[in-house]
Amino acid sequence: MARPKSLQHEFRRDEILDIAAQCFAERSYPAASMNDIAASCGTSKARLYHYYDSKEAILFDLLDRYTQRLLALIGQAEATAQRRSLDERAALHELIRTFLDEYEHSATRHIALLHDTKFLGEAQRELILDRQRDVVSAVTRFLTRAYPHRLDARNQTALTMMLFGMINWTFTWLRPGGAMSYPAFAEEVIALLERGLAPAA
Repeated sequence: MARPKSLQHEFRRDEILDIAAQCFAERSYPAASMNDIAASCGTSKARLYHYYDSKEAILFDLLDRYTQRLLALIGQAEATAQRRSLDERAALHELIRTFLDEYEHSATRHIALLHDTKFLGEAQRELILDRQRDVVSAVTRFLTRAYPHRLDARNQTALTMMLFGMINWTFTWLRPGGAMSYPAFAEEVIALLERGLAPAA
């Protein structure tokens, strides 16, 4: 019987994923090598292979964990909305705050998700893409429930992608410690939705 992985082993894998995500963001996935990742980890390539047998294995584990995390955040937002008896709009607003809080701390993972999924093998790529579709479907449900007078079968996709367009690319311009914080930007997105999607007073 195989020996179970130790907590230290999993902790080290988490560290490797953090560093690899940074390498992919700075150099690009194709340009970053196992040597680069090992050097950034302060270890040898041989030692790195003890944890991952290829660069693609690192990328898949990175994206696998991150997409599971995004789906878990959606589940948490739904549970929070039920527990606090939030109305549908307040539930959507809470989800936006939750996503942007996550994005502030996982920019390099998000860059990998947006740019590097295409480098996975077919089966792994489809798994990650299916998770992304699940995230989009969930956000569409939140939006449709929050603004039922504005969303229907004709415009659901467009308005959902409009929302993602506002929040998904923050890593390109919204810097922690800058003129606007991630929480402040979340409130701006919410205010724009309310003014743009809410019925006229």
